[in-house]
Amino acid sequence: MIAPRKIKFEATKKRNENYEFRIFLKENADDKALDEQFHRLHKELFSGYDCSRCRNCCKMYHGQIPEKDLDRDAKHLGLTKEQFIEKYLGEKDIENQYPTKNKPCNFLDKDGNCRLGDCRPESCKDYPYTDQPDRWASLYSVLDVIEVCPVAFEIYERLKKEYGWRYGNRGMSI
Repeated sequence: MIAPRKIKFEATKKRNENYEFRIFLKENADDKALDEQFHRLHKELFSGYDCSRCRNCCKMYHGQIPEKDLDRDAKHLGLTKEQFIEKYLGEKDIENQYPTKNKPCNFLDKDGNCRLGDCRPESCKDYPYTDQPDRWASLYSVLDVIEVCPVAFEIYERLKKEYGWRYGNRGMSI
């Protein structure tokens, strides 16, 4: 698997290739079969991967705390809701989410763990979303994810092999 510190560089080198593969999948892949492939590879690769040794997602994105989680998260950190918002969060957006003030995420500890622990938002728990349903419809967003997450990058590379796909050979069929 690619080292977390190299992911952006390597994925950028393959940006055009990955975009072409996305087009190939959109034109040729069965949506249900693709979901099963993503789910299987996600489960296989994450079973042996320690995300705390990477945390590129926490380093490269602002976290998003849903309004409904504010009381719980504040309590977890021993703060009032108001203290929690003032110390860590920006202005609420139209989806009732509060972005963290900083990148890397305010809750990322030096050891790679999240200070919110099991209270971290579902969006953080679900990242990189490679086991979520309807991957076919959201393949464009996968292109961003593979520039951040080594596991998502590896999933995409393995899918290319499973489909027998080679860069520059868009006309292949499954």
